[in-house]
Amino acid sequence: MVQEAHWISGREHGRRLESRILEERLQQAVAQGHRRLEVEAFGQHGIGGRLWRSGGEPIHVIVHGTSGQRLGSMGFFNTTVEALEPASDDVGWLNAGAEIVVHGHAGNGVANAMAQGKIFIAGSIGARGMTMTKHNPRFAPPELWVLGSVGDYFAEFMAGGIAVICGHDPANPGNVLGYRPCVGMVGGKIFFRGPHGGYSQTDAKLVPLSDDDWRWLVKNLQSFLERIHKTELFPLLAQRSQWQLLEARSPHEKAAVPRKSMSAFHRDVWERELGLGGLIGDLTNLDRSPIPVIATGNLRRYVPVWENKKYAAPCEASCPTGIPVHERWRLIREGRVDEAVDMALAYTPFPATVCGYLCPNLCMQSCTRQGLRMAPVDVTQLGKASLKAKLPPLPSLSGKKVAVIGAGPAGLSVAWHLRRLGHEPVVYDRAGELGGKLTAAIPTSRIPHEVVHAELERLRSVLPHVYLQQELTQDDVEQLKADYDMIVIAVGAQKPRLLPVPGKERLIPASEFLRKARRDAVQVARRVVIIGAGNVGCDAASEAYRLGAEMVTLIDIQEPASFDRERQAALAAGAVFRWPCFTKAITDQGVELTSGEFLEADMVIVAIGDQPDLAFLPKSVQTERGFIKVDAFYQSSDPQIFAIGDAVRLGLLTDAIGAGRKAAQAIDDIFHGRRPKQPLRPMIDPRRVKLEYFDPRHLAFDDVTQCALECASCGSCRDCGICVAICPQAAIHRVSGHNGDFEMVVNPERCIGCGFCAGACPCGIWNLVENDPLTI
Repeated sequence: MVQEAHWISGREHGRRLESRILEERLQQAVAQGHRRLEVEAFGQHGIGGRLWRSGGEPIHVIVHGTSGQRLGSMGFFNTTVEALEPASDDVGWLNAGAEIVVHGHAGNGVANAMAQGKIFIAGSIGARGMTMTKHNPRFAPPELWVLGSVGDYFAEFMAGGIAVICGHDPANPGNVLGYRPCVGMVGGKIFFRGPHGGYSQTDAKLVPLSDDDWRWLVKNLQSFLERIHKTELFPLLAQRSQWQLLEARSPHEKAAVPRKSMSAFHRDVWERELGLGGLIGDLTNLDRSPIPVIATGNLRRYVPVWENKKYAAPCEASCPTGIPVHERWRLIREGRVDEAVDMALAYTPFPATVCGYLCPNLCMQSCTRQGLRMAPVDVTQLGKASLKAKLPPLPSLSGKKVAVIGAGPAGLSVAWHLRRLGHEPVVYDRAGELGGKLTAAIPTSRIPHEVVHAELERLRSVLPHVYLQQELTQDDVEQLKADYDMIVIAVGAQKPRLLPVPGKERLIPASEFLRKARRDAVQVARRVVIIGAGNVGCDAASEAYRLGAEMVTLIDIQEPASFDRERQAALAAGAVFRWPCFTKAITDQGVELTSGEFLEADMVIVAIGDQPDLAFLPKSVQTERGFIKVDAFYQSSDPQIFAIGDAVRLGLLTDAIGAGRKAAQAIDDIFHGRRPKQPLRPMIDPRRVKLEYFDPRHLAFDDVTQCALECASCGSCRDCGICVAICPQAAIHRVSGHNGDFEMVVNPERCIGCGFCAGACPCGIWNLVENDPLTI
C-alpha cells in the first residue's frame, strides 16, 4: 500500500523559504512519521539529505520545480530522492547511501566525494562529476549512471565506485567523457559508450569487458532505465560491442610509466619555448636548473623501518602466562589449526581450564580493538578448543631432579615446564588429589568437571612421581635440599584471614565452605551474609544459592573487586551487593555494622583472602608480611629454593601458572650455567595499529576462524602486501627466507620517506624514523 504523500512547499505567503527552514520542515515531517514527501522547490539547497531520523524506514522524497545545489547531499541508505526536473550542481555530494534520480540534466560536481548509494541522471552532467569518490569494501560501491555524457575533468581523483556513461543523446556527441578525465584516478571503474577525446593514461587504462562485467552492466542497465522511465532504450544500449571499460592503474603500473623529470621538462619544453634562460634569460646567465624537492637515499629526512615482532602485542604483554595469542590466530589463518591448539601447551598445562573458562581474559581486556569500542577477539573459543591439544614429544631426562611442594596450578605448571625442559620434577602435596583450588574450591558451575579431569590426566602422563597426602616439616624440607638439585615451593594460600571482631569464631571461611560445597557436604542456612565481595565471595554466593539459600548479601568495605563474570553469576542467582560496609561484630543473629545497622543472617561466610601456611619453611628462606620473599626470577633468599604462586603474592590462576613457567626457565638457565634473564619485549603502541580495515559491527564471533580473521596481529606482519601496493615509488619488495620466513625490504634509492607504508600498515609494523645525519 502506497502511503499518502505529505506536501511541503518551498514558498510561504508568496515568499521563498530559506533552505534551512525547508530542511527543518522536512526533518519535522519525518519525525512525525511521514515517509513519502513531495516538495515544491524554488531553488533551495540540500533537499532530501540527512533524513536519518526514520529509524531505517524507507523515505521517498519527490521534488517538483527547481532544486538548488546539493540535491540529496549526505543522503542515507533509507532515502530515495527523485527530482522531476533538471538539477543544479553537486547532486549527491557526500552521498552515504541514498538513491537519487534526476529526470533531466544535472550541473557540475555530481557524486562529488560519494561513498555509497546510487545516482541516476536521465541526461548529461557538467564538469567534475564522480570526483574524489571512495569505496569501503564492507559495503557496495557507489554508482553513478548518466544517460548522456559527462563534462570536463570527470573522475578526477576517483578512489572507488562505478560510473556508467551511456552516451545517448550526449551534450558533446564527439566526446562523451569530456576534457582530461581520470586525472589522479586511483580506484573504481568507468563503463562508457561512445567516442572520447582521451583520458589520463598515467592513471587509468582501457581493459577488455569481461563476461562478468557485461552481465553486471546489462542487469543494472535495466534497473537504471526503469528508474528514469526510459526502458524503450534498452535494445539500443544493450549492445556489447559499443561499450568500453576504464579502470584505475595500480601503484606498480603507475611506477612503471616513465615520467618526464623536472630537468628534462626545463630543457625540452621550457627553454625550447622561451629560449635559453626562460623569461629572464636576457637579464642573467645564472644556473637555474631545478633542484630535486623530493630526496631519496641518504638525503631523506625520514626512513621507514620494518619492525616486525620487535614489540609484543597487547594481548601477549598482558597475559601473565605470556601466550602469544596473535601467533595462534596467525596459524589458524594459515589453516594450521592443530598447531595453533598445540602451541598453548608450550606456555601452560591448563589451556582449556584457564584460558577457556576461569581466566578473566586479560588478553581480551587489553585487545587493541577495545580502543575503538570494537568487540575483542574471543580467546575463550581458542582456549576451549585447546582441550584437544596433543602432548608434545618430551626430551630425555638431564639427570637433574627438582622437588615441587604443592600440586596446585602453580606447582603443576612449574613441574610441567621443567619436564618439557628435560628435567625430572617430583611433586609433593598434603591434599588427596591433584589440582589444588581447581579441584577443591572452584565451583563446578564455572567449569565442567570433565575439562579439569582431562587436563589433569594429561599432566599425570607427564609427571609419574607425585606424592599426595604428604605433610612436610622443616626437617623434611632440609632432607629434600640434600636429595634434590632444586626445590620449588608452590603451596598456595590455605590459611583463611579472619576479622578481628567479637564473634569471629562464628565465621565460616569461604575456602572451607567452597571445598565442602563441591562435595555437597555443607548445610546452607536460609539467610547468608558474605563478608568480602571479591571473586571468592561471589563463588560462595552462587554455591549458597545452589544449595538452598533464600537470601544472600555480600558486603565489602569498598566497591567489590570481583570480575564481571563472577559478579554477574552471583547477581543472576539473586545476590545483593552492598558497600561500603564495616563489620563491628558477629552474633548468633547476624552481622552488626559500625554504622549501627544490623544484617540478619543464619550463616556468615568470610571471604577477605587467605595466607600461606609456611610453618615448614627452613630458616634460610626469608618471608615478608607472611609471604615468601623472592627476586624477579622467583628465587628465594636460599639459592636452592624457588617459590611461586600465592605463597609469594595473591593473584590469579594465570599469574600462578605464568610464575611456574618463568621459574622453570630460570632453573634451567642455572642448570646450564647461564644467568637467568627476562626476554621481555615492550608492548607496541596501540596507536600504531590501524583498525579501519576491520568491521566494527561484529559484536560476537561464530568460530575460531572468524576470530583469527578479525585479529589485527599487532606488531607481527600479516604479509598482506598493503605496504608494497601503496608505496608510490614501488620501493618496497618482499624477500622470502628459510622455513617460510620473509622480510619486507626497502630500496633506499627509490624510497622518498613519505611514510605511506607506516600510515597504511594494519599491524603497526612500519615505523618512520629520522635518518642518520650526514657527516662532512
